[in-house]
Amino acid sequence: MVTIPFVKAHGARNDFLLTWRSELPRGFDLAEAARAICGRHTGVGGDGWIILDRAAGADAAIELWNSDGSRSEISGNGTRCAAALLIDSGLADRDISIATGAGVKKLTLLGRNGLKFELEMNMGSARIEELESEVIPGRDTVILNIGNPQCAVFVKDFDFDWRGLGAELERHPRFPERTNVSFVRVIDRHTMDVRFFERGAGETMSSGTGSTGAGAAAMARGLVENPVQVLTPAGALNLRWEAGDILLAGPAEIVARGSFYWNPQ
Repeated sequence: MVTIPFVKAHGARNDFLLTWRSELPRGFDLAEAARAICGRHTGVGGDGWIILDRAAGADAAIELWNSDGSRSEISGNGTRCAAALLIDSGLADRDISIATGAGVKKLTLLGRNGLKFELEMNMGSARIEELESEVIPGRDTVILNIGNPQCAVFVKDFDFDWRGLGAELERHPRFPERTNVSFVRVIDRHTMDVRFFERGAGETMSSGTGSTGAGAAAMARGLVENPVQVLTPAGALNLRWEAGDILLAGPAEIVARGSFYWNPQ
């Protein structure tokens, strides 16, 4: 049996398990372990598993495993959760730097109430790949990258099988490494309502990178202007543009600590 210590946290109900690599036993399959620990019924449950390391030039480095055992470059909500753990552990203060698969990200603590944190993260700039994509005929779509692949689909409402379409788009041949999908309903020049189907996790209550991608797509189309509030099923995330970068503000809350007992097959 393998014992894996964890801290559980969520950023707007997008939940993650966090473990320091130094506390992990050696010699087992991390992809298999990610599927096990993230299991909703037989594991602890989470959208992803984040492994933290000490890092030169940053407060920490993180490695993100999706709940299906695949790897991801970055999660906006997950990185905020990692920052909350660093602050709570006394390893960071107001300004936090975290090395991710999409480069070093800078975060700022906006407020704290116990184990609830409000943080703003510099997500960097968006790279628009297809401003008017025809990946799904009849659907108004933007393909872009914000450190991970994003596909933003503009919709009038959510009264259709967007989960099914999200699953189809995630594995569409256009995306050889799969993609994250957001369904975007623009409400006004500063407000959007968004649903998420994330690569390797499926439907999530919110998404930091998905919100950023949705905002960047809408901004590139001229549908919104700075700043933008993104309404998700778990509450609002806030975007603003500064000197070419997109900054995302939202919550992170530490909710549990414990050990996962795993019997690898």
